[in-house]
Amino acid sequence: MHVIRRSLVFKSVLGTVLLLLPLGNMPAQDAKPAVEDDYYPLLTLPIPEGVVLEASALEMMSGGTLAVASRRGDIYLVENPLSPSAETMKFNLFAGGLHEILGLARKGEGLFVTQRCEVTRVLDTNKDQLADLFETVSDGWEINGDYHEYAFGSRHDRDGNIWVVLCLTGSFNSNSKYRGWCLRITPEGKVIPTCSGIRSPGGIGMNAAGDMFYTDNQGPWNGTCSLKHLRPGSFQGHPAGNRWYEITEAIGSRPPDPASGSRIMVEADRIEQLEPPAILFPYKKMGQSASGIACDTSGGKFGPFQGQLFVGDQTFSTVMRVSLEKVKGHYQGACFPFRSGLASGSLSVMIEPGGSMFVGGTSRGWGSRGGRPFSLQRLDWTGRVPFEILTVHALSDGFELTFTQPVDPESASRTDAYTIGTYTYIYQSSYGSPEVDHTTPSIVGVELSKDGRRVHLQIDKLQRGHVHELHLPGVRSRDGQPLLHDAAYYTLNYIP
Repeated sequence: MHVIRRSLVFKSVLGTVLLLLPLGNMPAQDAKPAVEDDYYPLLTLPIPEGVVLEASALEMMSGGTLAVASRRGDIYLVENPLSPSAETMKFNLFAGGLHEILGLARKGEGLFVTQRCEVTRVLDTNKDQLADLFETVSDGWEINGDYHEYAFGSRHDRDGNIWVVLCLTGSFNSNSKYRGWCLRITPEGKVIPTCSGIRSPGGIGMNAAGDMFYTDNQGPWNGTCSLKHLRPGSFQGHPAGNRWYEITEAIGSRPPDPASGSRIMVEADRIEQLEPPAILFPYKKMGQSASGIACDTSGGKFGPFQGQLFVGDQTFSTVMRVSLEKVKGHYQGACFPFRSGLASGSLSVMIEPGGSMFVGGTSRGWGSRGGRPFSLQRLDWTGRVPFEILTVHALSDGFELTFTQPVDPESASRTDAYTIGTYTYIYQSSYGSPEVDHTTPSIVGVELSKDGRRVHLQIDKLQRGHVHELHLPGVRSRDGQPLLHDAAYYTLNYIP
């Protein structure tokens, strides 16, 4: 790392930069700031008139068609979903009459559908583009008709299992079997209880390593929305469903109840099974209703974010970006804004192998900034690399920030180019929490790597269990551009 120490060293470094850089590469201070649409424009798919398609789950099928499920219980197949023009796309009804589909997974010739009451294998046996065989794979949980009894299903894991996360009844209690649990459904239909402590999931998906995550939403025992690692055997934080430990020994004994009014890491130190949220999405800063999860495994076809997760927000009609790392055996990391302005409330998110992101939306139940009652849109990378904070890594004395482009040394060397504040949330049985326990650490040193891609921020008084909110208003790229998004929110559960 190349160490930069205030003004005397700036002058020396700046002078070196001026000698080394060609005139055309000098920072253009008056350059027009970039916008999201320059890198990831939106294409709206043409949902046929009269079709109510609250696009709740997405899957690519053989032959390049896109399967789109609706909360209303229908599945459509979209021909030519990757076409540059919406005019060549065509929607065909594949199946109907199902119950609030919140998961699609293709395996072989079967489309595995997670609906409210079961996981179902759906087949088109005569190849006429209409489903004609519906087989129950597993119905190992119960429902009672409550509006909130969502069941979100994953794609198949490396062992062929589908993971299902079950919302509490009313999102508050567990009066139906396994409400508030994560279950694994084996290829044979066996139910494996996997985690307890779930409240109100909004999506489920795997990272590049094959570990499973889900989003949970603000409410009792959830101060804000979050991304949580479904570590097998773990307690995810809401005790209402823990009554079902009485009927299974699959994940050990019932954990102690958390103390209401405490803090999540205080309770995680006390309760061995409690897995703290990997990411806390600051409420009304990043969103209000975290939803679908997609991992970029496209090998660079979606831009510079290979291996990172993308998470929807239903209320804000956005897609957020997440960079994770493991510290002391637990996932944690940073979230960033990524794409705003979607037409409806972002619910389902998928990145297909060629590098296109599909986002399905609905406003039913909560409303959304997008305004439309439902939508289906596609984001494609233009090939231009945005100037962004790529990753944030926790260090014992601060954070290392990696950028998608080299930074301008003069701007990035100044401590006043950065701001930082920390806060956490009350871990309590009542609904949600304000930000509490605010601190304002000082940035006491800045170190730049020789290639200009990494900055080490030395920070006094890191706060375990806090979100560390970073803004970089003064940092510029070497060509003078500000960051497309200058905010990062790191959930610091464990300090290296």
